[in-house]
Amino acid sequence: RIHLMAGRVPLGADRAAVACEMETTFIENLRYAADLLAKEDMIGLVEPINNRITDPRYYLNTPHQAATILEKVGRPNLKLQLDLFHCQVMDGNLSRNLETYFPLIGHIQIAQVPGRHEPDSPGELNFPYIFKLLESLGYTGYVGCEYAPKGDTLEGLGWLRSYWESQGLQHSGSSKAVE
Repeated sequence: RIHLMAGRVPLGADRAAVACEMETTFIENLRYAADLLAKEDMIGLVEPINNRITDPRYYLNTPHQAATILEKVGRPNLKLQLDLFHCQVMDGNLSRNLETYFPLIGHIQIAQVPGRHEPDSPGELNFPYIFKLLESLGYTGYVGCEYAPKGDTLEGLGWLRSYWESQGLQHSGSSKAVE
């Protein structure tokens, strides 16, 4: 799986004025990339990134916009990379978004909102609920941790051990268990 970036609105350009041209270019580029990736049996991923905090100029900002583009591209080896941090910042309503866009999802990423730290840090998202929802939807893919740990990496994965224990799951206790 490979993340195919959408690009940024040019400096000084009005987003609405260039939106149609940017969409057309992105769709053409995605078709080209998808056809190349298909030859290697690979999946391309498009990720909406919020333009409120992370990158005001990033072109692809919401799951709805991504779904519309994926439909227009029409390639089965292109999927949605849904970063719950960005989704919460732009749309909220994560349960509904996960249910709505589940058939398109090829990868999930997580971080707490608003600080973009570990899932158990103070914030808006209830990750035990979200993980149960993903299980109930039948998600079997990876969940990427794209956050800024408050300490070192191993310390930053302590939430995972706690989560496993809360679910009655065992882990080996080595750092390998959380990789």
